[in-house]
Amino acid sequence: MIISALLTSAGINIGVCALLLSLYSILRKQPANVNVYFGRRIAEEHNRLRDAFVLERFVPSPSWILKALQYTEEEILAVAGLDAVVFLRIVIFSIRIFSIAAVVCVFGILPLNYFGQEMEHRKIPSESLDVFTIGNVVERSRWLWVHCLALYIVSCSACVLLYFEYKRVSKLRLIHVTRSGPNPSHFTVLVRGIPKSTEESYDETVTNFFTKYHASSYLSHQIVFKAGKVQKMLTGAKKVYEKFMHVKHTVIEKRCKAGVYRCGLCGCSSNSFRLIRTSFDQNGKKIDTGSSDPSIREHEECGASFVFFKTRYGALVASEILQTWNPMHWVTELAPAPDDVYWSNLWVPYRLLWMRRIATLLLSIVFMFVFLIPVTFVQGMTQLDKLQQRLPFLKGILKKRFVTQIVTGYLPSVILQLSLYTVPPMMMLFSTMEGPTSRSGRKRSACCKVLYFTIWNVFFVNVLSGSVISQINILSSPKDIPAQLAKAVPSQATFFITYVLTSGWASLSSEVMQLFGLIWNMIRKYILGWEEDPTAVLTFPYHTEVPKLLLFGLLGFTCSILAPLILPFLLIYFFLGYVVYRNQIMNVYCTRYETGGLMWPIVHNTTIFSLVLTQLICLGVFSLKESPVAAGFTIPLILITLLFNEYCRKRFHPLFKSFCAQDLIDMDREDEQSGKMEEIHEHLHTAYSQFPHSTDGVNINDESSEERASSSTQSNGSVKELSHPTLRGLPIARLQKAVKTVCLVVSLQKKDLSV
Repeated sequence: MIISALLTSAGINIGVCALLLSLYSILRKQPANVNVYFGRRIAEEHNRLRDAFVLERFVPSPSWILKALQYTEEEILAVAGLDAVVFLRIVIFSIRIFSIAAVVCVFGILPLNYFGQEMEHRKIPSESLDVFTIGNVVERSRWLWVHCLALYIVSCSACVLLYFEYKRVSKLRLIHVTRSGPNPSHFTVLVRGIPKSTEESYDETVTNFFTKYHASSYLSHQIVFKAGKVQKMLTGAKKVYEKFMHVKHTVIEKRCKAGVYRCGLCGCSSNSFRLIRTSFDQNGKKIDTGSSDPSIREHEECGASFVFFKTRYGALVASEILQTWNPMHWVTELAPAPDDVYWSNLWVPYRLLWMRRIATLLLSIVFMFVFLIPVTFVQGMTQLDKLQQRLPFLKGILKKRFVTQIVTGYLPSVILQLSLYTVPPMMMLFSTMEGPTSRSGRKRSACCKVLYFTIWNVFFVNVLSGSVISQINILSSPKDIPAQLAKAVPSQATFFITYVLTSGWASLSSEVMQLFGLIWNMIRKYILGWEEDPTAVLTFPYHTEVPKLLLFGLLGFTCSILAPLILPFLLIYFFLGYVVYRNQIMNVYCTRYETGGLMWPIVHNTTIFSLVLTQLICLGVFSLKESPVAAGFTIPLILITLLFNEYCRKRFHPLFKSFCAQDLIDMDREDEQSGKMEEIHEHLHTAYSQFPHSTDGVNINDESSEERASSSTQSNGSVKELSHPTLRGLPIARLQKAVKTVCLVVSLQKKDLSV
């Protein structure tokens, strides 16, 4: 790729960004779009803008940028929670480290790469991008020590910044735990793998176990019922079968009446019999038809329970220790927050979780191999000579200069980016199948899967399929991998620059525009005529944005020494992202649950991986360039980075795995002295309510209970269940009411037939 092709791609993306940002500054002022661009504020205030004509509404303005920069970290923490602050710390860390790398590498390494060998340079627009990479440096060059020195500066700066960020986030997490209000999850333990007994129910088993072994700290418990989507289908099928059997028995009772035969002397009945319905089924088990609690009749207990303890310390001790000699029974962990509980997975048997995880791992691997098809196609577009050989009819079209610049500089990254849009939904589905008990845990698991997937497909597969396969045998010994990457990464650095332009700049513009939400809002408002629901607000997509930031960080580290030209484009992305994400967090997205900063260990580990990978690639490059001094000094740097990671893992990571006993005991004593402990204990029973009180007594024969259930679903269910924009505004409550009305009519008709 030449400089003019890169400039063409940059010009297209700059034009797209400018257009989308200008449209955003206009559309955000329109009253009809207030629920799209100010969803969080509308959910809190329930107000609307005046529908008056003002000329200022139709003029692009940068006022939203200034407002986004005016928010302080304390305001963001109070409004969006700790996860949002940690996410913005990732952006700030990236801006700091790549600013240092840009100063060192652009002004120190880029000239050395450009004049790395004696050659006749052309004009800059016609110059190839390869002359700006380390591949243009001749072997045994005496200037390779500068590259090694720059690698030391970047690596040491990254480690220092990582240390202070890890320390800061750890402090914020401790403040979040100690200074926030009473959290029911601190007193609650989720127990799974409760052994099934034929003599007593799960409820009695839990009561007997914890009153015997945790008598001093045990308070009460709440059994979890099978209420997942699959269980609802099974329950519905069971009800249909019972109704069918009821109709069948009714027909038999009508037909099998006593037959009367007259003999002339007396009227006596002969061959008379009657089928009497008993309270036993065909297997001889008694049918329970007189349970007083409708929720017990409707749902079945499962081997999981929320166990409440009197103190935070008691709950922590119970969650950390092994309860029995069988690790598969009485498995305990601190319960997620009430708003964070993912009820659909609680009834999944604990013994099946490992099978689910293996299945999702295999599915992820299969999906990863299927995704190789678009990646290979994209790499074929970056190599015009091979593309013309396989598709001869394109030779005439590709001779045009502008078409060549578009094909090599813009289309490959666009096609790859469009293909990557299918990854987050699939990984979220796989994470749901694993059986997480919290929504934040599901999103964190999806974040890791998306991160691994994008690093493998965007970096490794592009590098290996683009140059290594065509030059050397990829199936060689593992010790040659650094040398293979050393040959491949500099040649693919041009593609990574265009990928930053397309996937970075353009994606931020589309994020701030909310194109899908804007289109759906117009369809819902002007075509379908549905009313606006201020409570149906999306949560921040951490599982897509965190992997994107970390992937760009990986590209920045690996290319900073080998191809420094990527650093200015990365800095523009991170600066623009800092403004866009602050605006989206404060105005668009709503925080319903959070992890308490648990995303940061993923960020730290990925950054360390990026640093070590960069050092290994540089080691291979220095070996290929026959520079023993630079290669020899790189080995200690790798060891120092690994030792630094081990220190941080021992120093900070335990704070993210569990809570401090000292802090919990102090909080317990403070609540006991202030008299808040009894109030907290009373709140525990209602915090983890699986079935709302308004819907507990729902009966198909009770019309008033249907209305209460419908109103409850309409007011509460839209926030937690209808989180996707395609579901916002759907009349779910009306559909449920209509279905229940039909069931009511059918049941009344059956009663008339039975009478």
